[in-house]
Amino acid sequence: MQIFDSVKKQKMAFEPIKSGKASIYLCGPTVYDDAHLGHAKSAVSFDLLRRVLIELGYEVKFVRNYTDIDDKILKKMSETGKSLEEITQRYIASYEADMSALNVMQPDIKPKATQCLEAIINYIQKLIDKGVAYELKDGIYFDTGKDAQYFSLSGKDNNTDLIARVQSNDEKRDEKDFVLWKFDDKWYESPFGRGRPGWHSECVAMIKQYLSNDGE
Repeated sequence: MQIFDSVKKQKMAFEPIKSGKASIYLCGPTVYDDAHLGHAKSAVSFDLLRRVLIELGYEVKFVRNYTDIDDKILKKMSETGKSLEEITQRYIASYEADMSALNVMQPDIKPKATQCLEAIINYIQKLIDKGVAYELKDGIYFDTGKDAQYFSLSGKDNNTDLIARVQSNDEKRDEKDFVLWKFDDKWYESPFGRGRPGWHSECVAMIKQYLSNDGE
């Protein structure tokens, strides 16, 4: 089996970090509505990869998360008058029913963002301590200018191309900088202020929590 290496920009033979073992992390849905075709394509594609690795004899650990705190969910709460838990539980159940209908295997672990707040907060604090994140009046932002290889995996031009799902803010150091933690007194305590995680913070923290050897 060959896999495209996003760093080397070429197809290469699959080389596990640990002999006989493979780890897969799939960024799952934001659960504010029913699943759509993009969710199905992602789930089926990664399910195929997982099944091939298992068939080849690898021990596979598969993690797929749920984003269960997000602007879109809060908007749904405002529109419906329902709680965060009511909305997210409904659409998690709907998503899992759809994936079952597509014969997609259940993940080994399926964490929710709200279950991983400590890991997310600790990771953001590490970025702040390293000087690669900064505070604005509405939240903590990642400083993309501190990463010389930013965009290297995607192949985009770091000087001209912008990326999707990055909100505009005139106070940001760079338009590409993205929010790690959104200040909001209604939500969770953190060393840098009450709020909730930004969409970009979750997956890195969850990968480190569930798939890294030592969490570093």
